[in-house]
Amino acid sequence: MAADMAGYSRLMEIDEAGTLARLKTHRIELIDPAIAKNKGRIIKTTGDGMLVEFLSVSDAVKCAVEIQQRMKRRNSDVPQDRRIEFRIGINLGDIIFDDQDIFGDGVNIASRIEQLADVGGVCITAAVATQIVDRLEVAIEDLGEKTLKNISRPVHLFRVGLEALPGQLDDLDAKRSVGKPSIVVLPFINMSGDPDQEFFADGLTEDIITELSRRHELFVISRNSSFVYKNQAVNAREVAEKLGTQYLVEGSVRKIGDRVRVTVQLIDAVNDAHIWADKYDRKLDDIFAIQDEVTGAIVATLPGRVEAAQRDRLERTKPANMAAYECALAAKVLHHRSTALDNQQAQLLIDRSVMLDAGYAHAHAWRACILGQAWVNGWCEDKDAVWNEIVAALDRALALDDNDADVHRILAAVNVNNNNLTTARYHQERALSLNPNYDLVVVQQGELLTWLGRPEEGLEWIRRAMRLNPHHPERFWSHLGKSHFAAHQYVEAIEAFMHLSVMDYVQHAFVAACYGWLGDEIAAAGHLEKVRALAPHFDVDDFLATMHYAQESDAQHLRDGLAKAEESRRTSPSKAI
Repeated sequence: MAADMAGYSRLMEIDEAGTLARLKTHRIELIDPAIAKNKGRIIKTTGDGMLVEFLSVSDAVKCAVEIQQRMKRRNSDVPQDRRIEFRIGINLGDIIFDDQDIFGDGVNIASRIEQLADVGGVCITAAVATQIVDRLEVAIEDLGEKTLKNISRPVHLFRVGLEALPGQLDDLDAKRSVGKPSIVVLPFINMSGDPDQEFFADGLTEDIITELSRRHELFVISRNSSFVYKNQAVNAREVAEKLGTQYLVEGSVRKIGDRVRVTVQLIDAVNDAHIWADKYDRKLDDIFAIQDEVTGAIVATLPGRVEAAQRDRLERTKPANMAAYECALAAKVLHHRSTALDNQQAQLLIDRSVMLDAGYAHAHAWRACILGQAWVNGWCEDKDAVWNEIVAALDRALALDDNDADVHRILAAVNVNNNNLTTARYHQERALSLNPNYDLVVVQQGELLTWLGRPEEGLEWIRRAMRLNPHHPERFWSHLGKSHFAAHQYVEAIEAFMHLSVMDYVQHAFVAACYGWLGDEIAAAGHLEKVRALAPHFDVDDFLATMHYAQESDAQHLRDGLAKAEESRRTSPSKAI
């Protein structure tokens, strides 16, 4: 896939700094996540374009359609002469890799047809069209054969229609019925005409979700699931059906200078009826008051479900500096992308947030989380020094605000890592009381119970986290698999691990132990071979030292399963998956 920004030179001449900032925002929020979601890999970038490799033609087309549709939505309130728009070309062909770059006829054709694509459109070759015609629900228009620069033969081209974006939700199992009123908060629309303010609109949405989640009487859909609909025109009834919710919140944010206007409405999605709507016009410093008003009004308006006496308003420390708030939001976006480079940039932003407002507890908590990501993945030179920074950041956050669920969630994780399960349990229960519908807190409760020797209870919490977030991270399946193993439910454990698109050596070790206990020597040996291939110096004692079982019998259970798999590997050395 070749993508290029239309009118790059003109926009740079008009506003170089603003153009680069907006382009970076689109990359962070839309383009790079869309590429990653569709299993693409960026091979080369230029100032205004990029070359991307995909393993599947369908993935490439889905990615291109998603980018162009969402860019169209983002540009809806932007003046024509200020819009950032792209042309995209897709070709199927052989490529040559050399020094992290790609060459070949396939690449050249993709680059040439990208130049023939409409602004905001997608152009594909006949080879691509043949692959997707019966697989994707997109219209394709025959453009005939075209002569391309420096290509000796004519190339048959097609235009991809952008009327419908394929496959928004993969899993209809998201449907469910719950006793408590269920609600989804859709991403607020940025009406400022400035793409740089996307962080602000997204942050307000996240904060409303968080505040609603503090209410035990509500079942709140997680941020990951609601943001699937960002920058899309949605039908309330369809969203309700797919996510299994009764109520839907949607709104918009217009930020002008030091003032902000927020409009919000509550919809009975099942009956497609508007229940309540309001508008808030405030100075920007009052944004947290706006959040409290909106959240309180929604909770109070849910008919017959919530009583005023049940609204236990948990106050949160509010940052004194809005720049600090926005830096923290941008850092979170980068953190969620989970790459070394993005983590490095997230550290810079969260450090600036703390510098601007040393009393902002949430920023200190997220600084610990971002540093923790670097520590776990080995993206730091001095792990001991980084660990000390994590602990210091959490101590500071806790001292500033004892009512932030993320502070206690991260403290619980840190103490589990140190095998201090009693302290971990305190912070975990505190996090759960502060935010009972936060999927990361809920799944962590399941993990902790498993370490404590109560895997059957842990399974219930992990499944609840999956219900809260139908679009949960893949790692939830890994947590489920480990809990099933601890509960001696080997077949169910294997099934859970098999949901992972890629397994690391830890997960292969658990599967090997499962097959060891089941007596399947060939499968046990095969997965242990995978462990050895991914971790050549694998040692059972070192591996068990990374586990956090409170009961020695649980650790021995894993050791015995691995011993059975090792015996199978020795007796059947030629057997591998």
